[in-house]
Amino acid sequence: MTRDENHGDEDHGPVGDEIEEAEAVCDGLGDALRAHGITLPSLCVDAGPAHALASVAPPLVEPGRCNVETARALTVALAPDTASGAAR
Repeated sequence: MTRDENHGDEDHGPVGDEIEEAEAVCDGLGDALRAHGITLPSLCVDAGPAHALASVAPPLVEPGRCNVETARALTVALAPDTASGAAR
């Protein structure tokens, strides 16, 4: 779902491991959001610049853009549970 088309499925050593980790985290975030009924259609991994620069700019999870309704749903899902008396 999140693999950058320019990187394919090849093993790229430590950089490939970082990309795979970012993809796993991205997938987990998508699963967690869907559990709250939230979908970020643009959620993906930005693998960053050429592999030679990977130590300077590791892959990023890009949540993408969302509409106001989705932003509200994220705010509610991430808000502390006031019913349980959780500290803010």
